[in-house]
Amino acid sequence: MPTAVDSPAADLVVAEGNSTGLARAQRGESLTGWAFAAPFAVLFGLFLVVPAVYGLYLSFTGETLTGANSELVGFANFGEALSDPDMWKSLGNTVWFTLLSTVPLVVLSLAFALLVNLGLPGRWLWRLSFFLPYLLASTVVVLFWTWMYNPKLGLINGVLAEFGIAPVAWLQDPNVAMISVVITTLWWTIGFNFLLYLAALQNIPEQQFEAAAIDGAGKWRQLFSIVIPQLAPTTALILTLQVLASLKVFDQIYMLTNGGPAGSTRSIVQYIYEAGFTGYRFGYSSAISYLFFAIIVLISIAQYKLINRRSAS
Repeated sequence: MPTAVDSPAADLVVAEGNSTGLARAQRGESLTGWAFAAPFAVLFGLFLVVPAVYGLYLSFTGETLTGANSELVGFANFGEALSDPDMWKSLGNTVWFTLLSTVPLVVLSLAFALLVNLGLPGRWLWRLSFFLPYLLASTVVVLFWTWMYNPKLGLINGVLAEFGIAPVAWLQDPNVAMISVVITTLWWTIGFNFLLYLAALQNIPEQQFEAAAIDGAGKWRQLFSIVIPQLAPTTALILTLQVLASLKVFDQIYMLTNGGPAGSTRSIVQYIYEAGFTGYRFGYSSAISYLFFAIIVLISIAQYKLINRRSAS
C-alpha cells in the first residue's frame, strides 16, 4: 500500500513548502541587494538628481546669488539665452574645439597603438610614456604648457628661433590660441585612447593575420581588411567619449587663456560659469545649462543612430 508520504496530498504540501521557501530566499536576496545599493542610491539622489531638478526649477526663475528676484519668470531666461550673441559665440568655440581635437585624438592614438603593437622594444616604456600625462592634474598640465608657450622664454619659440622663425604669441593671438589649447589637450589626454586601442589590438586573434598572410595579403591589406574593421566597436566608443568630453571642456581653457583673447577660446561651460558666479544670475546660467544639455542629448542620439546604421550595414 502507498504510504502517506507518497500520496498526492503530501506531494502538494511538499511542493507548496518548497515554493514558499524559494520565495522567501528570493525576497531575502532582493532585500540584501537593495541594502547594498541603498547608500549609492541615496548619494546619487542627493548629489545628482536633487541638484538637477533644482537647477531646472532655477532656470524658470530670476534667481541671483543674493537671493533677490527669485520669482518665476517662465521661459524668459531661455528666450534671452537664444538671443544672446555671447552664448552663441561660446557655443561655436566649443564646437570648433570639439572638431579640432576629436579627429587627431582618434587618429594619432590609433597610429601610436599600431606602432607599439608591432613589437617595439621596451613596450612597457612606450605605454607608460603615452599614458603618464593623462594621470597628471589639469593644473600641472596647464603650468607646464604655459611655460612652453611663453612668447619670450618658452621652449617652443626657442626652437622656432633656431630655424629663423619669428616668435608666436601662442596664447595671446586669437588666430592660434585655440590651436594651442588643442595641442595641450592632445598631449594630455591621448594616452587614454591609446590604451583602449592597444587593448583592442591585442585581442585580435593572431590566426586571422596568419591566414591573411597565407592568402598573400600584405601589411597594408591586413590593416584595412582585418585591423580597422575589428577596431570598429572601440573606435565608436572612443568617438562617443571624446565628443562628449570635448563638448564639456573647461579646465585647460579657463587656466590657459581664461577664454581669451577677445573671447576666442571661451567655451560654453565657462560662459555658464561666468553667468552664474560672475554675473550672479543663477536662473539665467541654469537655463543655458539645460539648453546645452539638450544639445548634448541630440548629438548623442545622432551619434548612436549613425554608429548603429554603420554597424548594421
